[in-house]
Amino acid sequence: MKRIIHTDKAPAPVGPYHQAVIHNDTLYVSGQIALDAQSGQMIQTSIEAETRQVLANLRHILAEADLSPAHIIKCSVFVTDMEDYGRINAEYAEFFKGLQPPARELVQVARLPKDARVEISAIAAFD
Repeated sequence: MKRIIHTDKAPAPVGPYHQAVIHNDTLYVSGQIALDAQSGQMIQTSIEAETRQVLANLRHILAEADLSPAHIIKCSVFVTDMEDYGRINAEYAEFFKGLQPPARELVQVARLPKDARVEISAIAAFD
């Protein structure tokens, strides 16, 4: 059986999918972009602000499942411009500060939903 995770603190999905799904002892978080859940607006003032919003959305979804960034075992990061790598990486490192970061890949793609510049999905495991 799978259990659907949804929180109003993170943006509603922009397509036919859920924010996250739990199956067995694993949480699968759908790709998050920099949509602000309250305003419905994209946060795109800078790549740093955009990345922070993506990670905040991810944190809210984890919390809804009673998990934290420490439970993440894998992230997938999608960017539209590899030149942003260092700036995105700095925000990502801050998110996992004091923790052992998870496995990860970061790949450049042609385009992301709502013209986002960064999207992050995650897999987390329950203890």
